[in-house]
Amino acid sequence: MTGSVGDVLNASAALAFDPAAVDAGFHADPYPMYRALREHDPLHRCPDGSWFLTRHAHLDRIYRDRNALSSDKKAAFAPKFGAGSPLFEHHTTSLVFNDPPYHTRVRRAIVGALSPHVLRDMAPAVARVIDGLLDQIEARGEFDGISDFAAAIPVEVIGNLLTVPREERGPLREWSLAILGALEPTLTPQQQARGDAAVREFVAYLKHLLARRRRDPLDEESMLARLLREERATEPLAETELLQNCVFLLNAGHETTTNLIGNGLHLLLTHPSELQRLRCAPSLVASCVEECLRFESPNQLGNRLVIAPVQIGGKSLEPGAYLHLCIGAANRDPAVFADPDRFDIARSPNPHLAFAAGAHACAGMSVARLEGQIALARIVARFARLRLAGEPRRSPRVRFRGFSSLPLAV
Repeated sequence: MTGSVGDVLNASAALAFDPAAVDAGFHADPYPMYRALREHDPLHRCPDGSWFLTRHAHLDRIYRDRNALSSDKKAAFAPKFGAGSPLFEHHTTSLVFNDPPYHTRVRRAIVGALSPHVLRDMAPAVARVIDGLLDQIEARGEFDGISDFAAAIPVEVIGNLLTVPREERGPLREWSLAILGALEPTLTPQQQARGDAAVREFVAYLKHLLARRRRDPLDEESMLARLLREERATEPLAETELLQNCVFLLNAGHETTTNLIGNGLHLLLTHPSELQRLRCAPSLVASCVEECLRFESPNQLGNRLVIAPVQIGGKSLEPGAYLHLCIGAANRDPAVFADPDRFDIARSPNPHLAFAAGAHACAGMSVARLEGQIALARIVARFARLRLAGEPRRSPRVRFRGFSSLPLAV
């Protein structure tokens, strides 16, 4: 093998990579490994026989292929969760892990509730939520950027979309963390137990909420009202399908947006020249959010199952092959992004894959963008002395990248 010692070490590390056996160093900074994989083994065969893909062109092509690749996870999740378990029922019924025609039918109801005029009407309410949180933060002086800010915003926004009474939103975050945490490459018995319990409790709560909303619909144009109308459609959603997709909406909208805002705060505070740039040009907030999504993708991994022979990167993949699509690596691919390890809040173009692409592009991405833009713009404008006040704590996860704690002061 030719090349420098560093190249040889990188190639060796890439060839030995196992996403189910990563260490604390990887959780802190996975990007050196992603670079090694991208350069030396972009279609990496994992020890369990699955494939780990890291190049932007490969992921973009796969996301847009409706014929050879499937999002259905029943075969993958049965051995992981146990067929019939609450986690299996939830994750195999939710929108994101299904193919058309079911995926199309459920997605249509969700996207229809998030039209441009609905988003415009949402913006003042989102700003009020954020300003209320900032009032509390100003009174305290020190705060946790995750629990006191980033995580509180999407719970309120998605809670409003699904008309969850504010006094009943307390358990949502812990349920979400337990259910989505079970999607990590490795799953302990304790995680399985917490995830199963969270699904059971969440579904039991939603049954009561749906019963109330059928009797007393608060807003006929809300997302929940639109989903309830699917019960009367030509191909109605079954009760289980409706319940599990409400769980999915609350979980997905919460986790990814929390990570977007938390990662964005940390990036700005650790890149002071970019923070000052945003303060001097607040109109850059939209491109700033896109760069936060690219540079520290809240969701680092997607998956697909090969269902028809397909050629990717010169390799032939047969039906049954299971693919890990590394969004975090693709979003730093130098073939697409100039100087990809530089955080640039005015980067353009910025064709990142943080929300996937094609038919499975995130249904709620417009809401996440709205929340991220308002949150970062308002906290930066309000607190000129915003700063880190302690050591941030990363969540030790492979699929979702974010912080469990981000001590800040104003």
